[in-house]
This record gives sequence, C-alpha cells and structure tokens, in this order.
Amino acid sequence: MARVLASLAALLSALCIASAAWAHATLLSSEPADGSVLTLPPKMVQLHFNESVAPAVIGIIDAGGKARDVATRAVGQSVLIVLPDDLPRGTQIVSYRVVSQDGHPVAGSMVFSIGAVTGAAPPAMKSPLAVLIWLARIGVYLGLFAGVGGAFFATWIGQGPSGSMVGRGALAIGLVSAVASLGLQGLDLLNLPLGGIVTSAPWASALATSLGPSLLIAIVVMAIAWYAWKSPSILIAGVLTTLAIVGVGLSLATSGHAATASPQWLTRPSLFLHGIAVAYWIGALAPLAAMVHRRNDDLPRVLKQFSGLAMPLVALLVLSGLVLSVIQLGSLRALIETQYGILLLIKLALVILLLGLAALNRFLCTPAVIANYENIRPLLGSIVLECVLVVGILAVVAGWRFTPPPRASVVPVAAPLSVHIHTDAAMFQVLVSPGKVGSNDFVLQLMTGDAALLPAKEAVLILSLPERGIEPMERRATLGPDGYWHVRGVALPLPGRWRMQIDALVTDFQKITLQDELQVR
Repeated sequence: MARVLASLAALLSALCIASAAWAHATLLSSEPADGSVLTLPPKMVQLHFNESVAPAVIGIIDAGGKARDVATRAVGQSVLIVLPDDLPRGTQIVSYRVVSQDGHPVAGSMVFSIGAVTGAAPPAMKSPLAVLIWLARIGVYLGLFAGVGGAFFATWIGQGPSGSMVGRGALAIGLVSAVASLGLQGLDLLNLPLGGIVTSAPWASALATSLGPSLLIAIVVMAIAWYAWKSPSILIAGVLTTLAIVGVGLSLATSGHAATASPQWLTRPSLFLHGIAVAYWIGALAPLAAMVHRRNDDLPRVLKQFSGLAMPLVALLVLSGLVLSVIQLGSLRALIETQYGILLLIKLALVILLLGLAALNRFLCTPAVIANYENIRPLLGSIVLECVLVVGILAVVAGWRFTPPPRASVVPVAAPLSVHIHTDAAMFQVLVSPGKVGSNDFVLQLMTGDAALLPAKEAVLILSLPERGIEPMERRATLGPDGYWHVRGVALPLPGRWRMQIDALVTDFQKITLQDELQVR
C-alpha cells in the first residue's frame, strides 16, 4: 500500500512539473513598453515572453489604419519585430500570434505612439524644426506680398523698374521658402528628423494636405511675377501681375486656420480680399522708397494714384481682418486667455502703428512732397518705418502656424459611451469616455444580478478588433475610492466594433467573464 501511495505521489509530482513546464507562454514585457509615447519612431519592437516561442502571425497597423508587413525572428525567449522606416505620427498597434512550447497559440496586442496618441492634440514643436517652419512661412509671405505686390505696383502705378531689386529678392526668397515649407510640413506630419527631408515621404505627405495646393499656387504666382519683371511689354506685364496678385488671394484662401473656419462662404472670400489688399499695400513700400530716394520725376503722380486706391483698399483690409478675427476668437476673453489672442493683440498693436504712419504719409508727408519736391526726408523715413513694422507683423502672423485659434479649441463635451452587459450571474455597466478614436478612460461598474455591488479581488479589461486583425489587448483595472474599477488612457487608434471582455476575479476559485461589443467612433 505504501508503495502504491508513493507511486501515486511521484506521478502527481511529475504531472505538476510537466504542467508547469508546458503551460501557455505569457508576455512579460515589451520594448517599447505597452502604451508608451515616443518622440522618435523606434527601429524595432521586442516582445519578451516567459519561455521560448515561435512566431506565427505578427503584423502592425500604423496610425493611418494601414496594415504593414514586418520582418520577425525569435531570439531566446524574445521575438524581435523590425518596423518600417516611415511610420506616421500617432498610435501603432502590434498584433501577435505565437506558438508556445506546448504547441498552443498565444495571441495578443500591444500599442505604442509616436509623438502623441492618435486623436490627441499635437504637442508644441521644438527647435529647430519649428524655427525653420516659422522662417519659411515668413519667406513665403515676403514673396507673396513684397514680391508679387511689388511687381503689380511697378507695372500699374510706378510704371518703371523702381524697387525691382527688392521685389526680385523677395520673390527669390519666397520661391525657396515655399519649396522648403512643403518638405518641412511633411517632416512635421510624419514626425521625422531633419535628415528625412531628402526622402520622398515628407514631400508626398505635405502635398496630400491642403497646404500642398496652397504652396503650389504660391510658387506659380511668384514665378509669374518674376517673369513680369522681365517682360518687355507693359500689356503682358499688366496681365501677368493681375493674375499674380489674384493668385495671392487664392493661395491664402486655400489653406490655413482662417480658410477652414465656418462659415467658409464668408471666411474664404474675406481671406482672399485681405490677401490682395495686403499685397497692394506692402508691395508699394519698396518701389515708393526707391522713387523717393532717387527723387524720381514721376513721384508726385505716383503718390496721388497710390493714395487714391490705398484708402478703399485699407478699409477693405481692416474690415476683412476684423471679420476673420471675430470668427477665429469666438469671445473677447480669448484675446488675453489664449496664445492665439495674445499674438493677435501684438499684431493689432503693430497694425495700428502702421495705419498711423500711413495716415501721416497720406495727409502730411505726401502733400508736403507734392508742394515742395525737395521735402522728401520725412516721407522716406516714414516708409522705412513702415517696412520695419511690416516685417514684424509678418513674423507675428507666421507664429499662428503653431497656435490653433480659440474657435478650434471649443469642443463640445460628449456624454460617455455606455455599454450594459447583463447575465443571470452578474451585471456590468461600462462607461467609456470619450468613446472615440484616441485615448479613452474606462469605468467598470461591477454588480450582481440583482444590481448589488459585486465585490471583486481584481478586474481585467480585454479589447480586440478581429475584423482588422488586432488580437486581444489586456489592461488591468484599478479600484477607485468610488467603488468602481478604472482603466485610464487606453489607446484606441481605429474606429469600428471592438470586442470587449471583462474578467472579474471574485475569489481565488471564481471568475466571472462577460463580453459585449463597443462601437468606437
């Protein structure tokens, strides 16, 4: 009898050892960590298991929802996944199915984000990319306003080459800046380092946005203005510069915060007219300064003609700018409570000074020059100050590239998405906020079948999206002081009907599992 008992004990021990040895593989950790947010795209993902595994099906779905092929290999108890070089900014999902030593498949998913979680507000950029984008934007403005506007003024009012050196220089800067802006925009979109500008990916990405057509129009109109400077025919130059200055308005109305604001039937025409008025005013400064400095004989006529058109155009400029500012701000408090409003206040202060100098030129300096042709020093000094103020205004306006307007920050607060799961054994109420693509918070209310609080030792949330090949993602819940279980910051980068499973461990020997579907917007 003793021998029989000893044999049974040995057999049970062997079975226990065998069971331990042939248990399913478990993911211990990953690099990068599950749910982490990285500044730069990683080259590789490493999955570390508690035993050696064999890769079966492993893939990645990038932030754009595209399934990507990856190269994998098993090294010891880890699986190495080589990632594509051009992963876009946002949340990436690594879905894996491996075979453990017992021959059973083990599936799961992990997520990491590049730059920010998909659906989250983009963080403020840091130097040097932000500085380069800002400088390139200023360069584009100089090309459009000083270059194209200067060519229009010289053709229609100045009727001569005055200011051609400044105008052509502004066009050259604008053309280079417009091309550079495309590449820099692509780097920002894909969160790539500056060296990535030599690849095709950032250029293709930038062209696919609304900024692409806007910059292409800008390049075309600046090239037209450049040719107009060299045109031997006044008629041809007049037609070309007219097309070019109209193109300035089109370029600005194609893209940007103001162009996409509602109602677009008002914002786009306002931006179009605003751009043309700015180009007329700024474009005249360099040619006028050159004519005043050289004491050109046509100066009295030019001053009268320019001033006659400037008055209604300045009124149009102020009116359109006021309309756009009211739409973008949304409220007066935004002037002092938002970065956009502070920049607008700085711009308004500079514009008021500019209008003051323009009024001084119109009512004092210009009549003085017409009355006494030798009295040009006050007018020249005033025009030079206008040029300085214009550069400051363009620098401030270029800063709006990094500051979304307050009207875009007003997001209606949506009610949390609610999912009710009810069986005879238990009843789970799940609140998901905001219930759409991006980072979501889950509140798990665990109740018995008669709606009493269900005491649980632990709770686990499991999410999967089989239709996109995303294997289950596990997130352990934390019991809060409100008596509910919380899972915070769950990245759901893709819309669709996600499968949701909740495992509630009631005792060491009892676990309640309920399942349902979650529609992610």
